[in-house]
Amino acid sequence: MKKTFYSNGKLLLTGEYTVLDGAKALALPTRFGQYLDIEPNSKGYIRWNSFDADGSLWYEDVLPINDIISNTCKSDNTVSQRLTKILHTAHGINPSVLQHGFTAETRLTFPRSWGLGTSSTLINNIASWFEINPYSLLWESFGGSGYDIACAANNTPIFYEIKNGKPVVNAADFSPDFMNNLYFIYLNKKQDSRNAIAAYRERTENRSLTDTISKLTEAIYNATTLNDFNALIDEHEAVMSRALGQQTVKQQLFPDFDGSLKSLGAWGGDFILAASPENPHSYFEAKGYTTILPYKDMIL
Repeated sequence: MKKTFYSNGKLLLTGEYTVLDGAKALALPTRFGQYLDIEPNSKGYIRWNSFDADGSLWYEDVLPINDIISNTCKSDNTVSQRLTKILHTAHGINPSVLQHGFTAETRLTFPRSWGLGTSSTLINNIASWFEINPYSLLWESFGGSGYDIACAANNTPIFYEIKNGKPVVNAADFSPDFMNNLYFIYLNKKQDSRNAIAAYRERTENRSLTDTISKLTEAIYNATTLNDFNALIDEHEAVMSRALGQQTVKQQLFPDFDGSLKSLGAWGGDFILAASPENPHSYFEAKGYTTILPYKDMIL
């Protein structure tokens, strides 16, 4: 019998990088996500097909069950290697699932290039399939803060933090009166979050930085006017700019923008948030950025 699993994509509004060190972050599950269809068969392998949002096949391979169990991927394909490692880790936590073969199909509802969580939605779906803790699967396979896993399984904005090595997730009723002034703009440049995290680690692991970002997260969540919100996200950008030794996205690309801009997740790619009193479509389109989504069209 076929089983279908679904997980939400993610955006990190506050706490990028510092969430790894225990800062309180405000994270936003998206209306876009990924499906995983699983159907058992009598073969000794998993036939895996992955489809992008436009229906195009972007990955396919046959993964022998014995190779998954022994974690010996014979393919040069890096996706196959990563997938084998995730499935091997899941099998180690729950060895009762891979008693036979499967046909597996993933379907994204967002373009893979958008960076909304192709990997995190996959890990959460595989954890659901294996009936195991998704954070254990993440941390035992590839690591990361886990905020993206929390978004995958929650249908409202959330506060996320790591306390004593464990994820703490609380619903956040983030629906400000100025929601219609918030937009997400795709920078058309995919960022490798693992490399970005490594660069952050080389520069800082500062307790006072995480405390500062935690306080800013609370203040941003509680902002009642667009002006207050903009001043706070500007402050968040400035704090992280100093910590990372990088210019803010506004300084780099949009210094004449009438409003505030904030990087979301790894700096330098994927989506940014634009908070502006006026509709910013014409501004960004004139600069060649055509993927512009209002808040209500992106966030659950």
